[in-house]
Formats: sequence, C-alpha cells, structure tokens
Amino acid sequence: MSNILILFRREFASFFATPVAYVFILIFLMLSGVFSFYVGNLYERGQADLLPFFNFHPWLYLFLVPAMAMRTWSEERKSGTIELLMTLPVTTFEAMMGKFLAAWFVLGLSLLLTFPLWLTVNYLGNPDNGIILAAYIGSWLMAGAFLAVGICMSALSKSQVVAFILAVVVCFLFVLSGSNIVLEAFKGWLPPILLDTLASFSFLTHFEAMAKGVLALDDVGYFLIAIGIWLYGGFLAIEQKKAE
Repeated sequence: MSNILILFRREFASFFATPVAYVFILIFLMLSGVFSFYVGNLYERGQADLLPFFNFHPWLYLFLVPAMAMRTWSEERKSGTIELLMTLPVTTFEAMMGKFLAAWFVLGLSLLLTFPLWLTVNYLGNPDNGIILAAYIGSWLMAGAFLAVGICMSALSKSQVVAFILAVVVCFLFVLSGSNIVLEAFKGWLPPILLDTLASFSFLTHFEAMAKGVLALDDVGYFLIAIGIWLYGGFLAIEQKKAE
C-alpha cells in the first residue's frame, strides 16, 4: 500500500508538472459550461437541476479521458523509463494502481471544480442535492471506467496516438451499445433478453440511472467491475512485455 501511495503522489504531481492536467481541466470546464447552458438550455428548461450538465458527460469523457490516459504507459515504454520503473522495488500491480488513482483523482478534481454550476442551480431554485450528489458519484465512477479502458490501451501500445484511437473506439462501443439508436436498430430481430443484455454492457445505461439520483448496487458494481477488468487487462499486457 505504501508503494501505491508513493507512486500515486509521483504520478499526480507529474500531471501538474506539465500542462496536461491544466489543459484537461480547462477544456472540461469550458465544454461543461457550453453544453449545459447553450446546448442543454439549463436556464430555458425552468427546472433547478443539473441533468443537462450530466447528460453530456459520457460524450465529454469519450474523447477527453482517452487523451489523458494515452500517456500513462505509452510514454513510459517509448522513453524507456518503464525498464527503470520495473527495477524499483514495486510490482506491476502497484504501478498500475498508482497511475490509475492519480489520473482518477485529477478527474475527480475536474468534477469538483464544476461547483459553480451547483451554486447556480441552488441560487435559482431548490434542487434535490441528494440527486446531484448521486450524479456526481456516478460520473466519477464512469470516468474511472473510461480511464481504465484508456490505461489498458496505453499498456498495449508504444504510440500514444494508437492508444488514444483504440481507447476512443472501445469506449464508443460501450457507450453506443445502450443508446436508443442502437437498441431500436436491433429491436426488430433480437429477442428482448439479448437486447437487455446488450444494453447492460453500456456505460450510458448505468450512468443514466445514477444521473437521476438512483445509486443502485448493480450500477455501482458494474463500473467497479469494469475498472477492475480493464486494469487487469493492462496489468497482463505489461507483464507480457516484461517477459519478452
């Protein structure tokens, strides 16, 4: 645990030693504001909630999170510092967790910095802050799932560009599988049980319930399991490279 904490601090500090974290947070805050006020019509809806803000999170994360994650292992492998890292008294699991937690906390910080939106809706009306809190938790969990996919893809490739593209494609499939367009397209020739199974794999399906304030155990568990599976995939990829 101490090694994970040390690596977490190292990786978290490295995000702010370069423009990566600042650029990510700035873009996230700007796009969140644009989508909430101009696309989601936060004022025009006449309701004191943050649903327009949270509705766009899966699509924001689809590109922003892979862009953050692509450097985690690809940069280490390309620069050769991964060999140095592996000579230190740390395991691949500890390195993987340290990198993941550092990036996940940057994502959490980005979400916390959207508090002016929360202040705005509380000034304009009397929103259910319990629902808003549940939506924030759901968004952070979903961001973790996106991040785990991105880290796995980064572990598979030396190229950050390739890692980014692979992560976007995989995450897009996980988001799209629960969209109305896909479900309607398959509705005519897939039995209901298979249609429900397809939707159950979607990040979108599980997050939409959380965005409405329902923190169900199966939705929370889904994201935690998805994080674990993809991080394990990245772990296996790094272990394979070590064995070569």
